[in-house]
Amino acid sequence: QVQLVESGGGLVQPGGSLRLSCAASGFTLDYYAIGWFRQAPAKEREGVSCISSSDGSTYYADSVKGRFTISRDNTKNTVYLQMNSLKPEDTAVYYCAARRYSCSGYVPAYDYWGQGTQVTVSS
Repeated sequence: QVQLVESGGGLVQPGGSLRLSCAASGFTLDYYAIGWFRQAPAKEREGVSCISSSDGSTYYADSVKGRFTISRDNTKNTVYLQMNSLKPEDTAVYYCAARRYSCSGYVPAYDYWGQGTQVTVSS
């Protein structure tokens, strides 16, 4: 059974850090690009970051550039999103998603999705 499971969300104060994990089972991530998306209440789902399968190229939304870092460990079949200097506007449910080979910012382009993990940035 193909599955993506996110973990690592929680409540953090502004300026704090969290590391999200996206663990895959039922398939290998070696040939898949992994994107992180987020969705705040009453807002559309938006792309946050992505890492490709081919050369490990990474992409970031302007709003998180310099604060978030995406990485992958194919030996653990897991992708990470390190989030530093968190702001209240980062509050959302964060999802990881997989598609073959290359990154896309287009939500329907992804084949597999996790269930999401809540990130709340508040004092």
